[in-house]
Amino acid sequence: MLLKLIYPKWTKLPGQTTFNLPPHGPVVFAAALPADVNVVFTDENVEEIDFNEPCDLVAISMMLSTQVKRGWAIADRFRSAGKKVIFGGISTMLHAEDTLEHADSIFLGEAEGRMEAVIADFNNGTLKKVYNYMLQHPPIESVSPARRDLYKRNLYNHKGVQMVDLFHASRGCRFSCYPCAVTYLGGRAFRPRPIDKAIEELATIDNNRLFIVDNSLAQNKDWERQLFREMIPLKKKWISHTIEDDPEILDLAAHAGAWYVYQAVYDTSSYIKERVKRYHDYGIGVEGTILLGLDNQTEDDIKRLIDFLLEIDLDLAEFTIMTPFPHTKAYDDFLRQGRIFDFDWNNYNAGQVVFQPKNMSADRLQQLYEYAWETFYRDETQESKMFRLFCNVALREMNEGTYRPRNRELANKSFGREVVRK
Repeated sequence: MLLKLIYPKWTKLPGQTTFNLPPHGPVVFAAALPADVNVVFTDENVEEIDFNEPCDLVAISMMLSTQVKRGWAIADRFRSAGKKVIFGGISTMLHAEDTLEHADSIFLGEAEGRMEAVIADFNNGTLKKVYNYMLQHPPIESVSPARRDLYKRNLYNHKGVQMVDLFHASRGCRFSCYPCAVTYLGGRAFRPRPIDKAIEELATIDNNRLFIVDNSLAQNKDWERQLFREMIPLKKKWISHTIEDDPEILDLAAHAGAWYVYQAVYDTSSYIKERVKRYHDYGIGVEGTILLGLDNQTEDDIKRLIDFLLEIDLDLAEFTIMTPFPHTKAYDDFLRQGRIFDFDWNNYNAGQVVFQPKNMSADRLQQLYEYAWETFYRDETQESKMFRLFCNVALREMNEGTYRPRNRELANKSFGREVVRK
């Protein structure tokens, strides 16, 4: 059978550097399909959907709340033409009830070991309306290498530079952060993949640069230490969320190719300042992730935090507005308190205020969000700061003999010959 797998587009935030990473969820799902299912993949962010292309079943994979309305519209069009449509992915789980209205079937949970039965039901004409495995996680050992062969590589570059590939070494998270839905989606237990399985997949990835998308690598020191040791010979360069604040682990991460990390900056403490410095001491860049609009923040707190960011030598900063996504404690609290005034999921992009803040007006929080971006990048643009990080990693690769530009001519024009002279 032929399955058409679609990743819907969403509107990017204005004023920020726009590039498209190859999506991870769809190709992880594709790896769980039976071997006799042929897959055609379309990422609508980089190419148009061919609604007339022959297929037996349409599968729509959604990660973001800002994708769901587009995903529903795509499904409606296919279903009006007589095609069966199944939904899956993070945002299907967060918006399951509404998605049901646009689907022949929805799949909730992780796909490994489950898709044989789903496809058999489809072939037998008995496709269920809901397949719910939210509380039944498959053995983590069953996770197979993602189907990266489905990517159209030439569509994922920015000014001649190949975008990073995405990879995950674990699932679940033992933390339960207030605005986060991860514990609802993947459980509160940390579920690391066996080291040999993770390294086996890493070794098959042709791209030298990766984004390790685990919720946090700082969840089990022994596993983290072993993972980094095994990664060293691969000579990959990678981005991740938080790494354990431990000298041995930071040193191993640096030797394993840590390029830069996303580090939450939640206050103006000396700990945060030293945390950033320790990353830099090991040659690891830092992109601060800053959440604005929490109930304990006043306007003055936000302004002080922005000033603080300019003092601690961040390589990049990403500002987001507190957003009450469904199935988070924030959503439950704000809904109960009557503080959510916007339920248009297109606006749940972490760049638009959809609730009434505690200590200021919604309009003022929106202004402070825009002020934060403008202030941090006033003297040097986001693209320029990103370029510097790219130069750093490219020079490291040149020294190791691993630098491989995907498009030498375009890269020369865009980034300068000092980066691509080899």
